[in-house]
Amino acid sequence: MRSHTERHRSAHIGWLRAAVLGANDGIVSTASLVLGVAAAGAEHRTILLTGASGLIAGAMSMAAGEFVSVHSQKDTEAADLAREAAELQQNPAAEQQELAGIYVGRGLEPRLADQVAEQLMKHDALGAHARDELGLSDVTAARPTQAALASAASFAVGAVLPMAVVATVSGAHLMAWVTVWSLVFLASLGAVSAQLGGAPLWSGTWRVAFWGAFAMAVTAGVGALLGTVA
Repeated sequence: MRSHTERHRSAHIGWLRAAVLGANDGIVSTASLVLGVAAAGAEHRTILLTGASGLIAGAMSMAAGEFVSVHSQKDTEAADLAREAAELQQNPAAEQQELAGIYVGRGLEPRLADQVAEQLMKHDALGAHARDELGLSDVTAARPTQAALASAASFAVGAVLPMAVVATVSGAHLMAWVTVWSLVFLASLGAVSAQLGGAPLWSGTWRVAFWGAFAMAVTAGVGALLGTVA
């Protein structure tokens, strides 16, 4: 008899979200920064240094921000689990009744719900309440270090792409090349993330590319305005 195995994409949602966000931010922020400085009339060397500085600062900022935010989520989860463990110790009967009520709300008959709650409480009371009452599981558990590393690495990878264009192109065509290639990078990222996440390909591609183009256009416009004023 062949075993039936299923692979669900939600198991990768933690690192996938951080990686896509980091890469998208790396492309958009670096390309926008480069375009803004270039539109202001900066020299090619200055544009390169600005982009490199933005890459390093952005990667560190992404790592720190992701670590702090996800660690806050982890602290909240830990506090909820500690509270639930105390309640289980103080009044296990009430907690079992609460768990059975959850199963009744999901469609089980009251008697069966009581039996299921009793069995699960005997097996792993805290795990059952964490999963069915609090909505916590190993899949959705907060992992600050993993999220921080994924964000920093993906930001750096994303930022390197427009920087590679800047390093190879200079002069009057720099802004056009950076814009076109950055949109290609963003569209590719949107398509890959949609494919990995099981979302519609076109909507993911269009969404990432559109907002990236918007950000670059605004930044380039501000840079051109400041360059004119200066």
